Amino acid sequence: AEYVLREDYEAGVALVDAHENVVMTRTFSKIYGLAGLRVGWAYGPAHVVDALNRIRSPFNVSSAGSVAAIAALSDRAHLDAAIAHNDRWLPWLSREISALGLDVLPSVANFVAIRFPDAPGLTALDADRFLMSRGLVLRAIGAYGMGEFLRLTVGAQEANERVVEALAEFMQSARVRQDAQAGVHG
Repeated sequence: AEYVLREDYEAGVALVDAHENVVMTRTFSKIYGLAGLRVGWAYGPAHVVDALNRIRSPFNVSSAGSVAAIAALSDRAHLDAAIAHNDRWLPWLSREISALGLDVLPSVANFVAIRFPDAPGLTALDADRFLMSRGLVLRAIGAYGMGEFLRLTVGAQEANERVVEALAEFMQSARVRQDAQAGVHG
C-alpha cells in the first residue's frame, strides 16, 4: 500500500472508520525491507483489536523486529528512495517483459505477476527451472491459484536487467525448440 501514490487509491482508513467489521493490515516486509523479521501492524475497531490482543501469542514480535520497525518508521529517506526506485523499475519491468510476449498483470506493488503460456517448454514451471539454473529466483504462486504465473519482485537495476535478459533467452530457446519439433512432426 505504501507504494501506491494514485489519487484514486484509498488506503483503508476510511473503510475501517466506517465499519465495525473491517481491519486494515500493513507489513514491514516490502517497502521497509524487513521481510525476515515478520513485523506488521493492524488498524481496526477497538473491539476487534482487543480480541486480537487476547488471542495472540505472548511476545509475538521479537525485540529485534520491534526495534527495526521503529527505526524504519523514522527513516523517511529510505521510504522515499524505495518509492522512487519502484516508480522507475516497476513500469520498466512490465514493459520489457510484455515486449517478450508474456502477459504481466497490472501492479501497484513492488512486484509483477508474469503469466506464462500453457504450452510445452513455455510454462511457468519451465521458466522457473530455467531461471533457477541461472541463479535467478522468482516466486511460483500456484498456491494462490495462479499456477501459470511467476512473481518477480522489483530488485536492483542489475538484477532487473538480468531477469529480463534471462526471460528473453528462455522465450527464444523455447520457441526454437517448438519450431524444431513442429518441423519434425510437420
